[in-house]
Amino acid sequence: MDYFNRAKRFRTKKRLGQNFLIDGDVINFIVEQANLTKNDTVIEIGPGIGFVTEQLVKHAGKVIAVELDEQAIEQLNKLDADNLEIVHNDILKTDISELANGKKVKVVANIPYYITSPILAHLLGEIDDLDNKNRQSISEIILMVQEEVAIRMSANEKSPNKAYGLLTVLSQFWANCRILKQVKSKSFYPAPKVNSALVKLVVREKPLLDLSDYSYFRKTIRGGFSARRKNIKNALMNKGFDKDKILTALEKVGISENTRSESISIEDFGKLSEELCKLK
Repeated sequence: MDYFNRAKRFRTKKRLGQNFLIDGDVINFIVEQANLTKNDTVIEIGPGIGFVTEQLVKHAGKVIAVELDEQAIEQLNKLDADNLEIVHNDILKTDISELANGKKVKVVANIPYYITSPILAHLLGEIDDLDNKNRQSISEIILMVQEEVAIRMSANEKSPNKAYGLLTVLSQFWANCRILKQVKSKSFYPAPKVNSALVKLVVREKPLLDLSDYSYFRKTIRGGFSARRKNIKNALMNKGFDKDKILTALEKVGISENTRSESISIEDFGKLSEELCKLK
């Protein structure tokens, strides 16, 4: 497949963050990792002009391609595949559960990097969104993101370079998240300025933690990561938490007041949130 020259013939749109994957080996790797059968329905986000799409339709029972660009849709319509459905819409305005139609679907996405967090929240729901219909319709997600973002998504409290943060919690609270493969910038046309990575998220049936108040946990997490240079006590105080209650809760769970949030595990944040919740 001469993906490079096929991509060059299409006028990409910078405002849509279009960088088409032209590396055949990476395309095949995505399809392999999706582990598709004819019983599977795939929702592909941002198919562009269909380089991954034309491989997905060979293996899946059905592929639903959600694309915003009208000119890209013209190219997608040229694919000769009875099992391809094209949806002209913004993914952030698309009801995944409606497209899934009662089935568990797999999601494959090569998305504009500037909307990674909103798309993750749309697919998985926020931390306290226990009954999110989109998430309940998805079994797993294979996502192409900026490499730095992939590192943040799969990080933990022991990770270097302050990779661990809110995006980590959002990614891992409702899914098991791991990096599959680094993808060099030359694998795209036009080539972005940064390397990318493929991430796989296997959606959890239940949240990572069993908590009494998920909204309060979300508030605690956001407060904790609101000021990275501050310790956990000052970060929470900065977001309106009471000093004495913070100190009491920290002592109860065995966390020093001078600890920074990026050194506190998701599990320990859960314990801290539960103690703070009791004191509110």
